Amino acid sequence: MSAQAEPLPQNPSEPESTGIATDLFGEEMNQAQFLKVLEAALLTSTEPLSISELKKLSDVSLDNRQMEFFLGQLAEQWQSRGIELGRVSSGWRFRARTEMQPYLDRLNPQKPPRYSRAVLETLAIIAYHQPVTRGDIEDIRGVTVSAQILKTLEARGWIEVIGHRDSPGRPELFATTKQLLDDLNLRTLQELPALEEIGGLLEQDNATSGETAGTSLPEQPA
Repeated sequence: MSAQAEPLPQNPSEPESTGIATDLFGEEMNQAQFLKVLEAALLTSTEPLSISELKKLSDVSLDNRQMEFFLGQLAEQWQSRGIELGRVSSGWRFRARTEMQPYLDRLNPQKPPRYSRAVLETLAIIAYHQPVTRGDIEDIRGVTVSAQILKTLEARGWIEVIGHRDSPGRPELFATTKQLLDDLNLRTLQELPALEEIGGLLEQDNATSGETAGTSLPEQPA
């Protein structure tokens, strides 16, 4: 389930294509040159880059719509390649297309980590009902939630404590992070897939990231 960037339409009101700024050499930078700069920055970054970060690459002030215009143009240039430019929660990034993964797996044949049903159910409850307390999760699942599950999800960067409920004991409130959306290749919580799909997407992301089986989440009782 790869969230491919949506190409933005050409618009006469968009920045002029022949004079965006001056480049590092003091010469006029045209649209093609600026796209190369964006491409280089995105290809060499290990993390998604936000619009605000990408604006720093221009010597003139660009608004969000103008930046999205250029990113849309760059995404179009890569549409027929094995790598695609897409937008996730934290920003924009390049990643291998889903259909390329079986071939890339040959370079790293280790099986990606698999997640227990208990872990996925806990993660899904937090994602779809957030913010929630540990007690809320237990009420929905109908069983006690292992503290190790929550610690593991926090360590993976998929959930975090965002506050405390104003009730006896002031229990912690859990919510998902942008990291989870990035790992699922999604932009917003509204794009979250069904529980049955989450496990496969997370395993796919771990394979893409080159993680080894040693990083798999421990199997927990249901």
